Amino acid sequence: MATARKFTVMLLEKKKKLRQKRVWRIRKKVHGTAERPRLCVHFSNKHIYVQGIDDDSGKTLVCLTSLDKDLKKEGLKANRESAAKLGLLYAAKALEKDISKVVFDRNGRLYHGVVKAFAEAARKGGLDF
Repeated sequence: MATARKFTVMLLEKKKKLRQKRVWRIRKKVHGTAERPRLCVHFSNKHIYVQGIDDDSGKTLVCLTSLDKDLKKEGLKANRESAAKLGLLYAAKALEKDISKVVFDRNGRLYHGVVKAFAEAARKGGLDF
């Protein structure tokens, strides 16, 4: 029993290391500016977090999460439907602040499922990747 648990822990550590390598590989290439901020998405098991980041000054320009007071009532989760709704809402919020072009940072996640749903909805909302 102890060896099975040790094996599982080792697999989880390897999975975390591989994801971290993907994050570093992406971040080498993706850089946000004031004119074209980095659109960083993070999906936990329950919620979605989105930020528009200016890496030159180190400031967050636009932020939106599924935990916001007005969005909490809608019961958004970390699934495709909620990601699509949040993508449209983020695009509208970014366009209010005169941000129409962004650089997409998928934060080490593969481009399918919730990441793809969010990106397509943000494009449909008017953001240019």
